[in-house]
Amino acid sequence: MTGLTGPQTAAIVLMNLDRAHAIEVMKHLSEAEAEAVAAEIIGLQNLDAATTARALADFQKVASGHLPPARGGRDVAEGLLQASFGTERAAAVLGRVNATLSNSAFDFLGTAEPAQLATLLDGELPQTVALVLAHLPVDQAAAVLATLPDAARTDVAHAIATMGTATQEAITIVAEALKARTGVFSSKDSPDALGGVQPLVEIINRSDAAIEKALLASIEDRDSALAEDIRARMFTFADIVKLEDRDAQRVLRGIDIRSLAIALKGAHQPILEVISRNISERNRENLAEEAVAIGPVRMSQVEEARAEIVRLIRALEASGDITVQRSDEDEYVY
Repeated sequence: MTGLTGPQTAAIVLMNLDRAHAIEVMKHLSEAEAEAVAAEIIGLQNLDAATTARALADFQKVASGHLPPARGGRDVAEGLLQASFGTERAAAVLGRVNATLSNSAFDFLGTAEPAQLATLLDGELPQTVALVLAHLPVDQAAAVLATLPDAARTDVAHAIATMGTATQEAITIVAEALKARTGVFSSKDSPDALGGVQPLVEIINRSDAAIEKALLASIEDRDSALAEDIRARMFTFADIVKLEDRDAQRVLRGIDIRSLAIALKGAHQPILEVISRNISERNRENLAEEAVAIGPVRMSQVEEARAEIVRLIRALEASGDITVQRSDEDEYVY
């Protein structure tokens, strides 16, 4: 390493002090300073002796040039922070550090096409594929999931939902193995990623209606409780009755009258009532005329029209334009 920054130099010095002295020094830093130094300690896991000597020399200490490599890593940083600030404040600082270490071990997959990723992951255990997908942007993960055969898709989805916190060692092993196949060899350490039901829900939310329906049916056959949990966290077309009127109006402004007429074929009365009271009288007339004009339609067309509305609702919720009340949330009191 050349051209060490101030935080890097400070990190190397702390790493070469005995623990008691390092703690005393850390106590005199502000949280912002400690955060910057902790981030560098985490990143400096395999530091060479020459860099260590140069940093100590910069800090006005005499170095022999034969110093052993300093020991860095997450455990070292966490230990120093806990001893210096206490467990609660240390967790907050380390959490911010983790958030700033944004370069994922799987960043090199960011520009890959879904089909390429599916080929790259072909033959891997479902748990391995789940680990990779949990680290990808949800849109990309959904596209990869869609390319998998039905049985493999269910296995991977189940693995994502039941996966706990991924260890850094597991992330590194999988990332390096994939890099070896793609010819990419440089990366930074990344924060641990969580599996669980919510990441799977977000991936399913980006999938098309056919894949969503088939995947949920497959999971239902394997683990009915898990399928129920997933559905409880997903917004469905029937849940449109849970929207506040102002949010329903915001959604309906972005929907074509013909698509809305198709989506409402066979809809239950509460849904029809929500739609009716949140569109203008002229649009109610247009909607009624359109419903007559299109006549009978295939159920697959109805499901796709409803899926388009649900995708719009999910997108508006994600952008903060509307609020969706989940079944386990408290109702507002006025």
